[in-house]
Amino acid sequence: MGVARGGFSSRFGFIMAAAGSAVGLGNIWGFPTQTASNGGAAFVLVYLVLAFCLAYPAFMAELLIGRYGQANAVTSMQKISRNNRQKHFAFVIGFGGVICAALILSFYGIIAGWMMSYAIEPVAKLAGLTGTANWLISQSLVRNVLFTALFMSLTIFIIRRGVEQGIEKWSKRLMPMLIALLILLIIYVFTLEGAKEGFTAYLNPDISRVFEPNLLISALGQAFFSLSLGTSVMIVYGSYIAKKENLVTLGVQVTLIDVSIAFLAGLLIIPAMYVAQAQGVAIFAEDGSLISGSNLVFTVLPALFSGMGFVGLFVAFGFFVLMSIAALTSSISMLEGPVSYVVERHEVPREKATTFIGLAILVFSILIVVNLSWMLDFIAMLSTQYGQPIIAMLCCVFVGWIWHRSDVLAEIKQGNSTVEYGLFWKIWPWYIKFICPTAIALVFWHSL
Repeated sequence: MGVARGGFSSRFGFIMAAAGSAVGLGNIWGFPTQTASNGGAAFVLVYLVLAFCLAYPAFMAELLIGRYGQANAVTSMQKISRNNRQKHFAFVIGFGGVICAALILSFYGIIAGWMMSYAIEPVAKLAGLTGTANWLISQSLVRNVLFTALFMSLTIFIIRRGVEQGIEKWSKRLMPMLIALLILLIIYVFTLEGAKEGFTAYLNPDISRVFEPNLLISALGQAFFSLSLGTSVMIVYGSYIAKKENLVTLGVQVTLIDVSIAFLAGLLIIPAMYVAQAQGVAIFAEDGSLISGSNLVFTVLPALFSGMGFVGLFVAFGFFVLMSIAALTSSISMLEGPVSYVVERHEVPREKATTFIGLAILVFSILIVVNLSWMLDFIAMLSTQYGQPIIAMLCCVFVGWIWHRSDVLAEIKQGNSTVEYGLFWKIWPWYIKFICPTAIALVFWHSL
């Protein structure tokens, strides 16, 4: 290739970038409410087990493909292929992941824009701009387009700067900030009336529910999707890792950070919901389940912050800044997938490719905004419920059935010379060949 690729300059840089990709809005608002609605600590326990027993092996498969190929998702997979049929299959998987990442970013940017507008709202209130504050949290075409464009501009700015100066540099800044904000908010919420009840609801185990089919499927889906599987992202990030690095331990570290932040998010969101209930805010839907998703973030929690009085402005600001950072660390990885493909396959300069692709996704986002009532949910469902599990499953099939086992071992041994004698190599090849594709297929079937 005639285009300089760059790479992560440090192990910490990769861990922050990969964890940033994995830690997104789904972790912050999806995991906590699923936990509370599926047996509390029973769900947490099942999620942790499945994250390491099933999601981590699939995560490792994508990292290995990337580091072996040292290229974008399509090229990396085609380097493994041995004949034209396999190369066509590799293209379908790799390019499918690229398209999936672009689709996710197209609706993700809209929701992230809402997070940014809600973060600015308390600042406007403090400045006495009541009319502006109300506009910032009201649905309107102008607001949605403006903040979607603002968020996408930030994403484009970071990706234009490349791997080391863009993705790695900003991930190193944003991820520690995210974790610090999360911990500070948890500490504050725990001092409020009702938090103890929320803490009990989140962590009180109902072991009888551990083997419920719906709980198992929900936990499995959360584990797979929270690690950005099926979007080509981890293949691209894997291609930026030095050959000397131990991928087995790197994968464990990223998985640990991801599940830890999801767990911490639960320690914030669920007690906060019960604090809101103590203040008279409804937190249960008509069917008896905890309110989740956008209604939780844009209705229940703002009502809680409003009930806190003056200090609530600062808490609201901190929370929505936290959400905006979580969105940004994920969005930069989603844009990198399509950009790396265009840069390397067509030798387009990174700055030009990033701007062109970013603006194209923004135009599609605006199309979604104009048709918000049906298109947002449709694109979200198409990309996350259909695209991600199918691509992730095919990726596992590719590594388990097409890539020669001896070649896989040789790639892992470059950073871990004794890996074939350890537990990982005794289990992982069989997992990726049989268990992971079956498990992902179950998640997909359940989503239908």
